[in-house]
Amino acid sequence: MPNTYTRQATLLFTSVTIGLTLAVAANGADAIDSWGSFRGPEGNGVASGNHPEAWSMDSNLAWSVEVPGGGWSSPVVAGDKIFVTTAVAGDGTRPKGFGEGVASMRSHFMGKAPTEPFSFEVHCISLKDGSLQWKQQVISKKPAHKVHPSNSYATESPVADGERVYAYFASVGVVACLDQAGEIVWKKNVGAYRTSSDFGSGSSLAINDGIVFLQCDNEEDSFLVALNGQTGEEMWKVNRSGRTSWSSPIIWKNKARTELVVCGSGNVTGYAPDTGKPLWTLTGTGGAFSASPTCDKERIYLGNSGRNSRGPLIAVAAGASGELTLESVGEDKVVWIEDAAAPGMCSPVVVDGRLYVLSRGILSCHNAKTGERLYRQRLKNASSVTSSLWATNGRVYALNESGETSVIIAGDEFSQLGSNETPGLYWSTPSVAGKALLLRGAKMLHCIR
Repeated sequence: MPNTYTRQATLLFTSVTIGLTLAVAANGADAIDSWGSFRGPEGNGVASGNHPEAWSMDSNLAWSVEVPGGGWSSPVVAGDKIFVTTAVAGDGTRPKGFGEGVASMRSHFMGKAPTEPFSFEVHCISLKDGSLQWKQQVISKKPAHKVHPSNSYATESPVADGERVYAYFASVGVVACLDQAGEIVWKKNVGAYRTSSDFGSGSSLAINDGIVFLQCDNEEDSFLVALNGQTGEEMWKVNRSGRTSWSSPIIWKNKARTELVVCGSGNVTGYAPDTGKPLWTLTGTGGAFSASPTCDKERIYLGNSGRNSRGPLIAVAAGASGELTLESVGEDKVVWIEDAAAPGMCSPVVVDGRLYVLSRGILSCHNAKTGERLYRQRLKNASSVTSSLWATNGRVYALNESGETSVIIAGDEFSQLGSNETPGLYWSTPSVAGKALLLRGAKMLHCIR
């Protein structure tokens, strides 16, 4: 087993952990709630599992392993297997933090695309103990375009359906399907395109009923494509007029129907997943999206903010149809709008009828039905949060760039339990699998359990 995956320490030997490990070994996939895509089964960051609400490097840390290369993609989980994508540079390059990245902007704008190829890889890791099950190189290729020093060449999260895993590397324009043993089933070139200010890409894959969805909003030729998961065959493709956007598509299974919702530059569109036919389009939303939407059965919640301004926070009703604008307010259209309340890079989460939005270190809680703000509270050490919020068991979690996680009790009034620390550099959104929480940093992957 490669040295980078040597298990460094087993820090927790309680009867709970031993019991869970034995249950996983005995029952396999049935013992674990899978987390097969970005932000989980519903794409909204809400987990049915119950991971610890307190942890550190000395408490509730089941295992830690080093992941070679660089990537801000989230780990995804199917059964007892974790899948992680990464781009391995010959010189060991990894993404930088926000401050260091900003300081490098002059050299970034004056610099050139990489001159050496990266190894674009999928790694399969045991959820039980962190051991490497296999790794597979999808392609070795030199990226056509550079990315922001704080971004990575493997930012798009994969999806896994229990039988196969699908990985997308936008920087080289390749999407691939691998089986459970790590063998490549099919590989497809969809093109690599320049992004705004060469910031790089970030839209993760989505999956529904065996169809894999890929959003590629860029500066040259934006599109949305649906691929047959078994064969890689293109099932439909729609051209998009918008430019670069970093939001990920979401499969919204609402009370009216199942939709594929895509946030782009200046518009948001709900598509029929099987045909690509637009069901509704919302215009007037401003510039590109960094945060992804969140949803419940009644509404989908979205918005975008720039560096120097905050856009509106918007709720669109399940069953909406046709051309919508910010003036299209009604029970079956745009339900409500809250001015200057949109998220920035950190995607929101909705829990028990309350919508939580974190932007510039300030956490806002809104009534999900009406948009009314219930409270607005600054979180300590939360100004540099790029990971999306997640929630489980009545708690909302926010992981900052340096590895400190704030824990907030869900409710009408602000109440914070404290914070947990796992030092490192974190932009990747955490994943939850049953009683396990996976935190991916620039170097390490931690399992909290």
